[in-house]
Amino acid sequence: MGGEGGGVLADWLVDLAEHNGFVAQATSVPGVAQRTGATLYYIEMFPRDAVPPGAQPVLALAPVPGEVDVVIASELMEAGRALQRGLVTPARTTLVASTHRVYSMTERTAMGDGRVDADKLLQGARAAARRFVQADFAQLAEQAGAPITPALCGALAASGAMPFTREQFEETIRRGGVGVEGSLRAFAAGFDAGLDSRLRGNDGKGRGKDGDGGGKSEAVATRLGPRLADLETRITAEFPASAHAILRAGVLRLADYQDPPYAAQYLDRLAALRDAAPELLQDTARHLALWMSYEDAIRVADLKTRRSRFARVASEVRLDGKQVLEIGEFMHPRLQEIADILPAGVGRWLLSSPFARGVVQPFTRKGRVVRTSTLSGYLLLYAIAALRPLRPRSLRFQQEQERIAQWLAHIQRLAGTQPALALEVARAQRLVKGYGDTHARGWASFERLMATLPRLESSADAGARMRNLAQAALADESGAALERELASL
Repeated sequence: MGGEGGGVLADWLVDLAEHNGFVAQATSVPGVAQRTGATLYYIEMFPRDAVPPGAQPVLALAPVPGEVDVVIASELMEAGRALQRGLVTPARTTLVASTHRVYSMTERTAMGDGRVDADKLLQGARAAARRFVQADFAQLAEQAGAPITPALCGALAASGAMPFTREQFEETIRRGGVGVEGSLRAFAAGFDAGLDSRLRGNDGKGRGKDGDGGGKSEAVATRLGPRLADLETRITAEFPASAHAILRAGVLRLADYQDPPYAAQYLDRLAALRDAAPELLQDTARHLALWMSYEDAIRVADLKTRRSRFARVASEVRLDGKQVLEIGEFMHPRLQEIADILPAGVGRWLLSSPFARGVVQPFTRKGRVVRTSTLSGYLLLYAIAALRPLRPRSLRFQQEQERIAQWLAHIQRLAGTQPALALEVARAQRLVKGYGDTHARGWASFERLMATLPRLESSADAGARMRNLAQAALADESGAALERELASL
């Protein structure tokens, strides 16, 4: 448990043991939370009645694989790390774990989708534990207005893995004397969820309806409002039902990004693929929506000045009426990003003119903090966001539309003769993302992949080769893996 009250839970369990006839000892091995592993708290208990007169039990300072009765993890990846260390065994261990995810640094910084598959973690936990008690305890704790610690404590009490009653657990929390009411609410919620999970067993049958994170929940269907009613009609009439959900999501995203006519252009571009294989249409629709809503300074400013964002931040920090919230946004636009949102002619002049570059570049060397919680900071970003109607005339917009058209032309040309290759060309768009150096590197890799198409089209395994190239491009920022893959063609 890293930074989530693991020390408090350890203190509670030691207090619980000592007040109910046990000798207890707790140790901890510091970690650095999600970066390389959370702090490991280890507790041993021994019945006081079983200690011979004049003797003391010898208690270990660290867990031994195969000799652990209970493992508690405050997040699913931490449960996975416990499995990896061999601390969870089918013959002995009760595993209590929250099924929510807090993505690790390696997952967040991966060039592609670096997320660990939560389903595989859950499957491993079910297979490795004697008893697996699971639920989204973070959500339960948030609803109770308390940290996750008492919710996990409640699940432990419900698991039956320890020789203490619910009342004894609750008395321990009361003795703590801090945040008692909220902790007891979270404890009760965790107890109920833990009891439900225990009754269902490790196979998790019936999971999903209680928000415990098990399995994949069904996606909530996107609904288009009155402003987009015409586009809803087009989706229903012109495209196969298998693509309706993703098309609605794409239309909603692009109408929010620019306007309804821009969302209509999205459907126009996909019309040529409506009779293609369902997977090709769906993947192209997904990646096209992402590419057409590329990130620029206008989009960033728009998102940072929305009322919903201020409300979300206030909710996350649990702002009350007596507190003042200040939000500072670190902004560091490069010369290229400034040129991107200018009218195309002006943007090209700025990039090509030594005089213009010399005037503007000194203002781009250092980043600055813009406080959107102040009127001046808010108005500054609001003014940038207000440039949205002018975006279609901007330099970046024109460049991206030309690139999109070329990419779609490749997909349409290959759809009939090389459908597997067409699918991988559609998926290769995931290389083009972000802004600044990230976008430049991704675009350079994407161009190199597209340059290989003439050579790949004659190959029977062209789709697999393109997939390997894309994976190599995402493997590292240096491009070394891509170079090796290209050399093997």
